[in-house]
Amino acid sequence: MIYRNKRNNHRLSESSLTIVIKVGTTSICDEKTHFPVLSNLSSIVETVLKLKSLGHRVVLVTSAAVGTGLRRLNMEERPKTMAALQAVAAVGQGRLIRLYDDLFGQFHQPVAQILLTKNDLSDRGQYLNAVGCLEEILDMGVIPIVNENDTICPSEIRFGDNDTLSAIVAGMLKADYLYLLTDVDCLYTDNPRTNPDAKPVSICRDILVLKQQVCVASRGSSLGTGGMSTKLIAADLATAAGVRTVITHGAHPQNILSIIEADDAGQLIPDVQTPVVTDDNFSARGLPLHTLFTAKNNPLIDRKWWILHGLHTAGRVYVDEGAVKAITSELRSSLFAAGIIQVEGHFADHQAIEVYGRKIVSGEKREVLVAKGLVNYSSSEISRIKGCKSQDIPDILGFMDAECVIHRDNLVRVLKVAESW
Repeated sequence: MIYRNKRNNHRLSESSLTIVIKVGTTSICDEKTHFPVLSNLSSIVETVLKLKSLGHRVVLVTSAAVGTGLRRLNMEERPKTMAALQAVAAVGQGRLIRLYDDLFGQFHQPVAQILLTKNDLSDRGQYLNAVGCLEEILDMGVIPIVNENDTICPSEIRFGDNDTLSAIVAGMLKADYLYLLTDVDCLYTDNPRTNPDAKPVSICRDILVLKQQVCVASRGSSLGTGGMSTKLIAADLATAAGVRTVITHGAHPQNILSIIEADDAGQLIPDVQTPVVTDDNFSARGLPLHTLFTAKNNPLIDRKWWILHGLHTAGRVYVDEGAVKAITSELRSSLFAAGIIQVEGHFADHQAIEVYGRKIVSGEKREVLVAKGLVNYSSSEISRIKGCKSQDIPDILGFMDAECVIHRDNLVRVLKVAESW
C-alpha cells in the first residue's frame, strides 16, 4: 500500500488521493496548425472523470492559452513582444476554458477556472486564501483548471512555465501525486530521438545525481515554454513538499490509472536503493513507460514551503563562511549582520531574499545559494549594518527592530551541509 498523504485533512476516505495533472501545450494544440487535439483532450477528460469516480480529488494545470489564441487570430507563430503575447493569451484563455467546460459538460461535470501569478501568492494571507479556495472547490466536487495569468503577469513575477506552476499547486494542496504529461514517454538518459542507446529512467530518488547522469538539454516545442529541464525543476519543487512526481506521455493519459494502481500494489519501486534506476523492462512488467520521482521523507512544512517557493525573491545578501556554517549547522542559527559581506538589490523589510555564501578557494571566488528568508531590515539598512555586531545596530540606525537580519523561523535552508560547499 502506498503512503497516503495524512497531512491533508480534506479526505473523502483513507483511499482518496489528491492528484495534480499538468497538461502541456503539445497535448492540447497541434504544433503546426494550432487546432485543438480533441482526441487527447477527450482522453484527459475521461481519465480525470475516472479518477474522480474512484474517489480521488483531481486538479488540472493546463497550458495552451497562447496556442489557442494563435488559432483564433489565424497567426502562424508566437509573437516576439510581451504585450503581443499577453494579448494573444487573453484571446485564447477564454476559448481554452470553454473547450474544457464543453467536454466536461458532456458528463455534467462542473469546472472552475483559477488564474494565478507569483504575486498572488507572495502575501501570506492571499496564499492561504488561494489554498482555501482550491480546497473548497475540490470539496464541492468541482474540477479546478489552473493556468498562469499570462494576460497581466510581467516577467519578474512569472512562474516561468506551467511545470513550475503545477509543482507550486501540488505543494499548496499537499497532493499525493503530480503528473507531468509531456510529448515523450518518460525521462531518458539522453535524447532517444538522436541516441538509440538512451535508456528510460524508471525511478529517481536524488535529482542532483540524476542531473549528473542524464542529458536534458532539449527545449520545449515551438508553442510550449518548457522542456525536460523544467520538468526536473518541477519534480524538485514537488518532491520537496512530499509529492510523488511522475513524467509520462500526454497522448496516453489513461496510463495515470495504471501507474497509480501499480504503485498502490507496490510494483513500481524496486528494492535496490540506488539514486537513479534505469529500466528496459516496463512492458515485461506490464507497466506503461514513465519516470517516478520519489517524495522526500522530511518534506518542508507549509510556511517554509511558502517562503521558498511562493514568494518573489526581491534581492540577495552574501555572507561569509562563518555565517554559512551557522545557518547549516544542526542548531540552524539565525542570520546576523556580522556575517553579511554584501547586499544586492533594493528591497523592503519583510520581503524575501536569497542568502549566498561566498569564499575564496585557490584565489577564485566561490558562491553558493545557502538559504532564502524574510528580512527584518531593508536593503539600505542592511548595507549600513553589514559586518557589525547586533549591539551596534541602535547606534548605526537609531533603532533596532530585531537582533538578527533573518530569524531562523523565517529562514529556509537550501544548502544542507556547509562541508558540501
